[in-house]
Amino acid sequence: MAYQDKYEAYLDQIPGDIEHCRRTGRRHVFGYTSNYDVVLKWDVNIYNRILEEFLKDEPSAQAGDTIATMEDFARISSYCLMKGIGANFDITSVEVCEYLQSHFESEPALGGTCAQGAAALAALGFPMVAQLTDKCREVCEMMDVSGMQVVKGDRLAPIMEGASDEPPVYHMILQFSKDDKLLIHGKEYAVPLSNRLILFYDKIHKLVPIDQCFFDYWNAHAEDISSYLASGFDAVIDPAVMEKRLDQICPHIEAMRKKNPDFVFYLEGAYYMNPEVKELLFKRLAPYADIIGTNEEELVAQNEKYGVHTDIENIGSVLEGIEALIERYKAHGVVLHTKDYSLYYGQELKGVDIEKGLTIGNLMSGTRARIGKYGTIEECRESLALSLSPTGLAFHEELERLKPERQAVLVPSRYLEHPKYTIGLGDTFVSGVHTCFV
Repeated sequence: MAYQDKYEAYLDQIPGDIEHCRRTGRRHVFGYTSNYDVVLKWDVNIYNRILEEFLKDEPSAQAGDTIATMEDFARISSYCLMKGIGANFDITSVEVCEYLQSHFESEPALGGTCAQGAAALAALGFPMVAQLTDKCREVCEMMDVSGMQVVKGDRLAPIMEGASDEPPVYHMILQFSKDDKLLIHGKEYAVPLSNRLILFYDKIHKLVPIDQCFFDYWNAHAEDISSYLASGFDAVIDPAVMEKRLDQICPHIEAMRKKNPDFVFYLEGAYYMNPEVKELLFKRLAPYADIIGTNEEELVAQNEKYGVHTDIENIGSVLEGIEALIERYKAHGVVLHTKDYSLYYGQELKGVDIEKGLTIGNLMSGTRARIGKYGTIEECRESLALSLSPTGLAFHEELERLKPERQAVLVPSRYLEHPKYTIGLGDTFVSGVHTCFV
């Protein structure tokens, strides 16, 4: 059956969903990280001058690389831009941060899947609760909208009541544009895909401290949770630190499940600086998860080390890759988000219209790409004018023919070839999926 466009119909349901959350006290709860992003305004001419001065070796990058010098920055970033890869790397020298800030214009933004996802849903009007690691006033002010709350002691409080006087935790964001021309050792290369690099000069997210009062409150009030997002460990390097956090989180989830068996636990993946840490996280948390979230790059990378090749241009191969993920980590289901479509594959989720979540996730992400901020309902409605992705439509048609054994729901995106903004699109998508958990 041809794809039936339900974008507008699902968007029309959102005001009722918001009112339901307000009336019942049921909440989407997002954890665990926040930070202050420094967004470097992209200028390919400035970037090429940096490459001319500092790129001594061939472009190359791998997980775990760190940036101690501008030569490191040139080598690692040029490789990612040539491939259109979005990735995260540690900066270990403040001089690199200062150099980049002095050569690119910059603007502040909100960082962290938890913080961005909560802010995106709050922009629609949903009441939200978030666990923050960076509680500086700058971060809290960017999230200070009606209905945004944090746990403070034994109660929920408006976000500014949880603000601290500590300095911000900085992440530097370099977003780059498709088709820009890179000059590398005398040869010209076109950037194949708009994307972003996240460069951390940050020690707090090597540890990801989570407030004990956050655990205690939700252990006691689990019946008020509709969905719970776990994310934010991608900068952890030490597996021992990850083990310590998991020793806190796993009993926490078990305690909440006893009081509220029906809340949706959503584990969102990311590009991890230490793949061993990601493996540890997935092995211990995925069995609890109703949904694991991933993008194409993460799916390919996580399967490759087990000898599973995933061809993202072939929907059958994509399903096989997701199947491998489900079997390996004993997950219930996977949400895959891409620029052309989103997909749920796994067990049928009782009482959940996952097509709605995928659709609103696509729409919210597309709106952020279009206007450069978290969209209101009306701004999302304006994005309905965007065309559906031809690739997404073709994949939907092919999926109908495959008739997979598990539930498979694919929604083509409303496609934007040259987005105004590439930061936080995945985080905004993830928040939109949560609109179907009410």
